[in-house]
Parts: sequence; C-alpha cells; structure tokens
Amino acid sequence: MKKRWIILMAILVVISVMGLFAPEQPELWTVDSNVNNADVAWMITATIFVLMMTPGLSLFYGGMVRQKNVISTILQSFIAMGVISIIWVVFGFSLAFGDDIGSFVGNPATFFMFDGVGAKTDPLLAPTIPLALFALFQMKFAIITPSLITGSFAERVRFSGYLVFMMLFCIFVYCPLAHWTWHPDGFLRQMGVVDFAGGIVVHASSGVAALAGAIFLGKRTEQNSTHVPANIPFVILGAAMLWLGWFGFNAGSSLAANGVAVKAFLNTNTASATAMMAWVVFDCLRGRKPSAMGAAIGAVVGLVAITPSAGFVTVGESIFIALVTTIVCNVAVYWKNHTSVDDALDVFPTHGVGGILGTVLTGVFVHGLIDGHWDVFFIHILAVIIVCVYTFVVTYALYWLTNKMIPMRVSANSERIGLDISQHDEQYGMLEPERELAEYSEGEVSSK
Repeated sequence: MKKRWIILMAILVVISVMGLFAPEQPELWTVDSNVNNADVAWMITATIFVLMMTPGLSLFYGGMVRQKNVISTILQSFIAMGVISIIWVVFGFSLAFGDDIGSFVGNPATFFMFDGVGAKTDPLLAPTIPLALFALFQMKFAIITPSLITGSFAERVRFSGYLVFMMLFCIFVYCPLAHWTWHPDGFLRQMGVVDFAGGIVVHASSGVAALAGAIFLGKRTEQNSTHVPANIPFVILGAAMLWLGWFGFNAGSSLAANGVAVKAFLNTNTASATAMMAWVVFDCLRGRKPSAMGAAIGAVVGLVAITPSAGFVTVGESIFIALVTTIVCNVAVYWKNHTSVDDALDVFPTHGVGGILGTVLTGVFVHGLIDGHWDVFFIHILAVIIVCVYTFVVTYALYWLTNKMIPMRVSANSERIGLDISQHDEQYGMLEPERELAEYSEGEVSSK
C-alpha cells in the first residue's frame, strides 16, 4: 500500500527539482501597455469566486451523504485544489491552451512549468489581462470539473484510486475538451460552437464521466438502506457558496469588466432564482413537500443551465432556459432513481443533463434556431454528441486503467464502516464506528 504513496511523493520531488532549474524571466513580469487595470481587478475577483466554488461543492456534496462518509466526500473535492493546480502549472495549461496540435490538443511544451506565463498579455488568449491571470482563472475550472464527478461514486471509492483517476481525467479528458472549445484553433470553436463558461467543457463532461463511473463501480452495498443526509444545512451553505462563486464562473468568462460581464451576472442570478422556485413548485405539484434540499439542488441546476449562454441571451431567455432545464432535470432524477444505476448524488441527471440541455438551448437562442439558423442549432447538437461519446468512452477506459493499477472500489467491510474511518481514520460527529474493524479493512488505515 505504501508503494503508491512513495510514487506520488517521488513525482512531487521531481516536479520541485524541475522548478529549481526553470530559467528566471524577470521581463515576463513587466506589465505591458495592453493591460486594462479594471479588467485585471475584475478577473482577480472572478478567479477568487471560482476557486470558492470547489469548497462550496465540498459542503454541497458532503451534506448529502451519510454521516460516516462526510469527511471523505468533502476531501474528494477539496484535494482537487492541490492535485489539479500542480498538473495545470506543469503542463495542463499547455495541453488546454498551448500551441495547437491538429485542432485537438495543445502542445505540452508551450507553457511547460508556466514558461512564458507572466504579466504580459496574449493577443489571442488574454488581450487585456496578464496571461498568468488568464491561466489562473482557467485553472479553477479545471479544478472543479473532476470534483463534480465525485458525487456519482460517493461512499464507495478508494481515495488513492480516485487521486490517480482525477489526474488522468484532467490530462486526457478535461484539457482536450477545453482546447476543442475555448482555444481559437480548437475544432469545436472553429465549427462555431458557443460555450460561454463551460456547459459542455465542465458540466456535460463531468455528468457523463459521472455516469460512466457509476456504471463501472456498481451499486453501493447499502444503496437500498435508509439514507439520511448527514447535514442539510451543509447542503444549503454549499449551494449558497456555489451561487456566489458562479458569478465569477460566468461573468468572469467575459475576461473583461464590461457589459457582457454584467449581462452574464444578471442572467446567472435570474436563472438560479427561477430554477430554485421551479424545482420547489414542481415537487409540490407532484405531491411532495417543499424541501430545503430541493431548493438547493434547483438553484444549482439553474446555474448549470445558463452557463453556456450566460453572456449572450436576454434575461427573459434566461428564465425560459432555467425553467425548461429544471423540469427536465427533476424528471431525470426521478427516472434515474428507478434504474439500476447508482449515481449517488444525481450528478448526471443534474449537471450532465443540465449542461447538455443548456448547450442545446444555446443553439436555439444564440444566433441559432430562433433566428432561423438551423445550422447553428445542429452544430451544437453535434458538439454535444461528440463530447458525450468521447467523454464516456475515454473516461470508462480511465476507470478501467486506474482499477488495474489500484482497485478503485473499497471492500464491503470498508464501505459498511464508512470511508471516513476506513480511508482517513477520521470521523464526523458522534459516530462509534467499530474502529477495530476499520483496522482490518485492506490496510487503508495504519496499524496501531
């Protein structure tokens, strides 16, 4: 068991030594005349907002699981802030935004170890802000995407296996999708696909990857037992942090302090408010009581729905997009619960379906079907199909590969005890988790 941690430590040592030999480039940190100070101030703020979304997601997911899995679920999102940040600096940013290779991926050597990334602007990627700030902003998107996936395999995944999968997903799925969609030479961008802030790059991809994970790992052993969320106030707090952070996520994608940012800000808030109310009302129409959990989930679905079109649609269109998407996602959650797929926290029915439908509706409202441009509409449908197929196939292969290196699923005993104890030797609340049984679970807990 220690071998895998030795390997990870060796990787960190190698990266740190490489950093020592990186050439000093003081000229990179001289601000050029193209920098707009207002844009810089806004984008620093937006980057902070987007980073806050991952801790928000930690609480959002952590409150939904059973008490014995709260810490592990929160950590699965929080640890991404460390892992993905390092990958992004070393070569992830290059894969996503480096010199184009066949319209598919960036050259990993372009910005290797952030070489050439500093206070200078870039005419294609960051015309009015430092390239380093653009890279940091995009890093936060890369961080939250694998974090979103964790909700599908909550309560049954081995932590070390998840770390390996997360790294592979960033390299082989997220970075190529970001290049396709957001790099000026990416083939989806060249086709005319509009994804303002990550409808397909972040949400459709994470939702489909979540579906692949739920299928690959199988059902929880206690799936059919009573599932009491550990802390619904955590869910509400997490949703509130996501809502606040999403203003940076969407409005920040303007990359400037301008009218597009204001429009995206307005549409983001309006869509989330609409979806929250629509989810609660739709639940009541179906004979359920209005719930705090439903209000939180609805608000997040609205944020997902408006993401691909936030900077382009009217406020009225944002209400329509949120309403339609919320009803479809609500039905999708109901449908999922009547299948054999154990997507524990409904990642695919909310983020996946929400991102897909939001992208399709972008093809309706953004110079698309509503303006008589059928070609734009069909291009967005084609983009969704390409992204979903690529993501599912590659992600499923990555689960398989990771599982060959490190079994991804914990034992039935570890799952029964809970991942907080069996994976981390920590606990939340007043559980009495039969610690001696945790000692037995596959060596995941150090011997006393």
